[in-house]
Amino acid sequence: MVSIASWNINSVRLRMPIVARFLEEEAPDVLCLQEIKCEEHLFPYEAFNELGYTHHAVHGQKGYHGVATVSRIPIREVTRHDWQANGEARHVGVELVGKGMMLDNVYIPAGGDEPDREINPKFGQKLDFLARMTEWA
Repeated sequence: MVSIASWNINSVRLRMPIVARFLEEEAPDVLCLQEIKCEEHLFPYEAFNELGYTHHAVHGQKGYHGVATVSRIPIREVTRHDWQANGEARHVGVELVGKGMMLDNVYIPAGGDEPDREINPKFGQKLDFLARMTEWA
């Protein structure tokens, strides 16, 4: 069995100390992070390597969004989708090599507090994102 954790981290570099503590205490096989808020070349690969998470699939973006999947077991990046067609880094899909498993890490847009498309455009954007993602799935 593969253990997987998912965390909207809201800046991986800023929160790396608590990520390290979580990984040391809970030790999931795979960690999916959303809202990493960094470009791929600035992702803290070495910090994850030192924790035993030596396999990475990172879809980063400067200052906003971004997703990363880090793993203690081999993974292979297979997909990156842009369901909004706006260049936002909100998805990375991986194959867990030798496990017969695919894993999609998705950062879904926040919909705001008002669940009404006409009053709250962000809620409409979230619904549209989910509809396009569902069509793909």
